[in-house]
Amino acid sequence: MEGLSIGKLLIVGALIVLLFGTNKLRTLGGDLGAAIKGFKKAMSDDDTAAKRAEPEANPAEQPARKE
Repeated sequence: MEGLSIGKLLIVGALIVLLFGTNKLRTLGGDLGAAIKGFKKAMSDDDTAAKRAEPEANPAEQPARKE
């Protein structure tokens, strides 16, 4: 077996365009991009929320109380 060559990839690409049409593929690409963007935003929001939940001052840095 040769594997995937440029010619085979072009034939598969042409078949996909014929089956789905360019408009459907454009819509699918936009939806996929929006999903990836939403996933990245959710991940960064989760990291931000985790940083807010951490205590900001370490106990060693707090001044000692006088008794």
